[in-house]
Amino acid sequence: MPLVSMTEMLNKAKEEGYAVGQFNLNNLEFTQAILQAAEEEKSPVILGVSEGAARYMSGFKTVVKMVEGLMEDLNVTVPVAIHLDHGSSFDKCKEAIDAGFTSVMIDASHHPFEENIETTAKVVEYAHSKGVSVEAELGTVGGQEDDIIAEGVIYADPKECEELVNRTGIDCLAPALGSVHGPYKGEPNLGFKEMEEIGKATGMPLVLHGGTGIPTHDIQKAISFGTAKINVNTENQIASAKAVRETLAAKPNEYDPRKYLGPARDAIKSTVAGKMKEFGSAGRA
Repeated sequence: MPLVSMTEMLNKAKEEGYAVGQFNLNNLEFTQAILQAAEEEKSPVILGVSEGAARYMSGFKTVVKMVEGLMEDLNVTVPVAIHLDHGSSFDKCKEAIDAGFTSVMIDASHHPFEENIETTAKVVEYAHSKGVSVEAELGTVGGQEDDIIAEGVIYADPKECEELVNRTGIDCLAPALGSVHGPYKGEPNLGFKEMEEIGKATGMPLVLHGGTGIPTHDIQKAISFGTAKINVNTENQIASAKAVRETLAAKPNEYDPRKYLGPARDAIKSTVAGKMKEFGSAGRA
């Protein structure tokens, strides 16, 4: 099955009351694990790729070819989107699209509002001409993702969200409402009132960044207010690192990477499958 954009999968998720997980790629094992979990759970899936992770894996083109090769070798039949996570500029989004990405996020949320709209609209125009979906962000998601460090959380303004959607033609919106990238220090405190308001005002599938560590009841509440995409990376990274540590602690003389990266891959796959069940996307492909 060829790679697809996020538009159809997210609109379907919003209508039917579940969310599709975005799971970030960090290397071959992450990619294998996520695709295997998606196929076994019969779940649509979004493969998130940050600019830093793409650099680590040598570039956007390499990532696309790796994903396409794995989908063929693993006989993947479920819908798969490959999505640029936190694209920093129009040029980076264009580069990802030209390399074969089927979805991009333009994150101009740290710029003044009018500049955010201008940049986002430019990305949408180019992306839509290629059949590629676009996600945009308003407000500030706290924590650190890749090269991006955000001090504190700035909630998205519902009126600005409505205006951004109307003036840009984006396919989904990530309003910052109290979630953070990386592990939470204490209990997450999400702005559900604003989420409900933004969901109603825009009619858009909403995106929840920083999905690691959010309790299931909060996930379900977010889905009920129109959240159709939930991003998870830290949880998979923690599971992977734990498996490697345990393997090497038990066998300190092990040097074959397949012997410690294999268990890491299994741990990621298990984590992703659990998330797909929790988000309600299992069996929806």
